[in-house]
Amino acid sequence: MTRIPWWRHAVVYEVYVRSFADSDGDGEGDLQGIRSRLGHLRDLGVDALWLTPFYTSPLADGGYDVADYRDVDPRFGTLHDFDALVADAHAHGLRLIIDIVPNHSSDRHPWFREALAAPPGSPARSRYIFRPGRPGERPGEIQPPNDWPSAFGGPAWTRVDDGEWYLHLYAREQPDFNWRNPEVRSEFEEILRFWLDRGVDGFRIDVAAGLVKDESLRDLNGRDSRALNGPVYSRPEVHDVYRGWRRILDEYDGDRMAIGEVWTDGPEDLALYLRPDELHQVFQFDLQLAPWSAAAFREVIDAALKAVAPTGTAPTWVLSSHDSIRHVTRYERPESVPGIGHARAKAALLLLLALPGSAYLYQGEELGLPEVTDLPDEARQDPIFERTNGELAGRDGCRVPLPWSGDTEPYGFSPGGVRPWLPMPARWAPMTAQAQASDPSSMLTWYRDALALRRRLLDDLPEDIDWLDSPGTALCFRRGPLICALNCGENPVRLPPGTPLLTSTPLYGDLLPGNSAAWLTPS
Repeated sequence: MTRIPWWRHAVVYEVYVRSFADSDGDGEGDLQGIRSRLGHLRDLGVDALWLTPFYTSPLADGGYDVADYRDVDPRFGTLHDFDALVADAHAHGLRLIIDIVPNHSSDRHPWFREALAAPPGSPARSRYIFRPGRPGERPGEIQPPNDWPSAFGGPAWTRVDDGEWYLHLYAREQPDFNWRNPEVRSEFEEILRFWLDRGVDGFRIDVAAGLVKDESLRDLNGRDSRALNGPVYSRPEVHDVYRGWRRILDEYDGDRMAIGEVWTDGPEDLALYLRPDELHQVFQFDLQLAPWSAAAFREVIDAALKAVAPTGTAPTWVLSSHDSIRHVTRYERPESVPGIGHARAKAALLLLLALPGSAYLYQGEELGLPEVTDLPDEARQDPIFERTNGELAGRDGCRVPLPWSGDTEPYGFSPGGVRPWLPMPARWAPMTAQAQASDPSSMLTWYRDALALRRRLLDDLPEDIDWLDSPGTALCFRRGPLICALNCGENPVRLPPGTPLLTSTPLYGDLLPGNSAAWLTPS
């Protein structure tokens, strides 16, 4: 029998480190806090946890601006704490994936400080992308080297004192590396080995498609920066980087893996990253972006399965993340029916877990946490809010710390009386993990039940699905001994023949209510 790698069908839980659990009372989550809550993840029934960046960082972009790739930021702990977390996670039967941020560093990274102190054309500057400006329309005016935009608003270039400009696809505090420089490539291969030697089971690669830019840095001229064959993302040379990384991962036992954050405009381009000598998986975000619609979900599922089919790997499914509006809130819009978001989120979980491949959960979704939309402006820390002068709220609303226990802020996230780094809503008292743990009707209980049932069924589930006839507001498919039915409409629909295993709301006989889902065994 062929051995199946652990990651192929894993349920992975994303931990936003700063917001998970605070052990030392500074208002920010840390590695010891994660260690103290591993039992929650074990009991939830996930297979692995993925940590967002915990490296030394000034946190200009929530830790995705790394100043030292081989150390833990003191606010999160120490390397000793990290080693203890790896050991404890493995003792709980959990794998550990960590974020790696190879597209850019912090402007506090020693290399970038050295580059700023060095003259134009120097080896220190060649580790990043520095270029002279170009003449503007008015006499004496100097414009950025090209028309590329920053994802956080404004141009993707900042001018330094000697007149040169450096590229940053994100915040100005995040200068992009020059991946055409062999020194950069060698450095990151050593960084991978550093963490693999400490026992990590895999890497989530931030901005995985963006590492290598078009050598001429040609203008976009109005095109989407993510366009196929464009100058910014998915350049052919990036695949050679991941071939080198795959060789390193394959040197280690335990099925070490890498999953890329890859945005593409077609399944053919996505499949290039999944060739046998490149990445093990890439995130497929379309389910997260899809509206509440059976037709939209089916289109997403068909496209995702089609994209990975030629590669022999497994798809990935995501509903929420640290970069997106929580799906409970997303599913409420534009309607205002009380509780509709929670009902749809419960149904969506059954869809997610019934599909072949791996599922990535975001911390707090098991508690049914909504997006916090009423954060005061002075509390917001996402650079998107600052770079757009408040026109865009940014991502702070999905990064509010988790409520663990108690009736008031900080809800067990921090020791009593400590104010967390983002304010927590007073309305969250009934949503703490403690409040939900013994409630058979809670979202937490629902997640535990669904994950436990999936684990029991998994060995008998094939890699593909067969669509079944269903009304226009619903979708139904069979995966071996499992039938999944989802009704996105408001009115009940008839279920296919079968014995119910798990339903997100009580059935009306053989009718599935609106905004609900069911798992059945075929009759």
